[in-house]
Amino acid sequence: MAERPLLEVRDLCTWFPVHSGVLRRRTGEVRAVDGVSFDVWPGQTVGLVGESGSGKTTVGRSILKLIPATSGEVVFNGRSILPMPERDFRPMRREMQMIFQDPFGSLNPRLTVGSIVGEALEIHFPAMNRCDRSSRVAELLGLVGLKADMAGRYPHEFSGGQRQRIGIARALAVEPRFIVCDEPVSALDVSVQAQIVNLLQDLQERLGIAYLFIAHDLAVVEHISDHVLVMHHGKIVESAPAGEIYRNPRHDYTRTLLAAVPDLG
Repeated sequence: MAERPLLEVRDLCTWFPVHSGVLRRRTGEVRAVDGVSFDVWPGQTVGLVGESGSGKTTVGRSILKLIPATSGEVVFNGRSILPMPERDFRPMRREMQMIFQDPFGSLNPRLTVGSIVGEALEIHFPAMNRCDRSSRVAELLGLVGLKADMAGRYPHEFSGGQRQRIGIARALAVEPRFIVCDEPVSALDVSVQAQIVNLLQDLQERLGIAYLFIAHDLAVVEHISDHVLVMHHGKIVESAPAGEIYRNPRHDYTRTLLAAVPDLG
């Protein structure tokens, strides 16, 4: 058991300014994330659930410094990362990756799959030669259930589920310890969602990766998460182990979300 969490988020705030009038003066702010705190331990999956607009994605992007946070602290592997200049933080991007919601929009349509997955290797492992990169790309494609000879194809030649597998392979290329999964199955057919969730669980068991799994689908979150955070209007309103939060929800908003899940029985 690790002595401390892999990721520690303390009082994270990300506010966006609101401007109005002819002079575009600042008249307020949108508090997309307002005082969020939680931990993610090595090899753990923390589910972050809430309705659209609750601030879930902004939390994930703020942690990875894709969006500048307004205040708070994010500690990854014992290092406070928000104050870091980009040149110091860049090597740490190897350890913190993201799987995006839209598996087509997040892939460059002009590049082959081999180039998309290999680009991260070229950036973070500059000493790796072309032959070694090609071998690693083939290995990564096999790891996510794709064939090595697919490396020469373009994103439009794949189904939605296959494109998300490519996105997962790209995230795994640099051997991260932590991945933000930003609604990775919400854009996929129901029949494919379970395959991707099972793939993420298999990869976690094999590689020991920690996930922040962002979703609005409570059934998916319950299936994959060890711990669940419920987010509403930029704040965490409930935090509990996955089984407990479904058996005994304490907050009215959590009960509302559970009541909205369709009963197909």
